[in-house]
Amino acid sequence: MARLVETKAPVGAALGEAREEIPAEWLAEFEAAARRPLELRFRYAFIRTYKPVLDDAAFRSFETMAEYRRWCEENLPSWLGYGRV
Repeated sequence: MARLVETKAPVGAALGEAREEIPAEWLAEFEAAARRPLELRFRYAFIRTYKPVLDDAAFRSFETMAEYRRWCEENLPSWLGYGRV
């Protein structure tokens, strides 16, 4: 089993570069997470967020991409990022 590091370890030390140091607390959290079963790690890895309008219907279909884009612009909040740039 891996031993928890009490001091800071330099990032990129193997490359011989001076970079930021990783706090020991972060390393300890990473090592604890790495010991969890993969199924549990996957469950913690994804955060479900409700997306207004998008999540309100089981599915939608459009005849053309232009129709889809128009629907997005007219119905979705801009912060979701589906508008044109």
